[in-house]
Amino acid sequence: MSVPAIELRDVWLSFRTTPVLERIELTLEQGGYLGIIGPNGGGKTALLRVILGLLKPDRGSVRVFGERPESVRGRVAYVPQHAEFDPWYPIRVRDVVLMGRLSRTRLFRSFNAEDRDGADGALERVGLSELAERQIGELSGGQLQRVLIARALAVRAELLLLDEPTASLDPRSGQDLYELLASLTPKMTVVLVSHDIGVISQHVQTVACLNQQMHYHGSNEITREMIEETYGCPVDMIVHRHAHRVLDRHDGVEEHERREGR
Repeated sequence: MSVPAIELRDVWLSFRTTPVLERIELTLEQGGYLGIIGPNGGGKTALLRVILGLLKPDRGSVRVFGERPESVRGRVAYVPQHAEFDPWYPIRVRDVVLMGRLSRTRLFRSFNAEDRDGADGALERVGLSELAERQIGELSGGQLQRVLIARALAVRAELLLLDEPTASLDPRSGQDLYELLASLTPKMTVVLVSHDIGVISQHVQTVACLNQQMHYHGSNEITREMIEETYGCPVDMIVHRHAHRVLDRHDGVEEHERREGR
């Protein structure tokens, strides 16, 4: 039986005296598709950096494919929320994707036929083969995100981490991206951070809520209790296209304020 793609045990992290992550427990099997939601400042990006080995927790165990993160970096790819690049820099889409092969290519050595085939195959998987010769600055936000994912595929990563991949996309492009990521499993394990609470559970296999502490039950169901624990306020779940009611002040907020002593 294969080892989990990610295994976190009692992970704590703080920045100086400010707690960021507390008692994090997470096991994600290989081929899984996990979405992590939570408020700004809740530790989502920090958690990705712990998994990448860029941040060392104060205590606890972090294992990626059964090893310490720094030992498996060639098997992990990361797509940040904001890609910093000069849109006027004269570089083609294929060249950006080829950069994903650098870790498998000796320094200062030209790309070979295998590298080029890997880049073209990655572009085909994300549906951008016809844009291979396009200048990177001419792409839309959704196309750029697909190029960055293709770069991760070119390096043949087994674990893909994405930080808010749909933040700058319109709803249609965002849904297309979620579906693309779903198509990459089970050959690749995918973990993404998102604020898109209403959409994310339709596409991922499992959902975790994170606000310093993690609420994770190995399911894609987002319950009212999970949201209340994560965001610290009473909520009602509204199901679109079905009859629903709106939470008014007297239907839950007063009870919350009573518990808080207000």
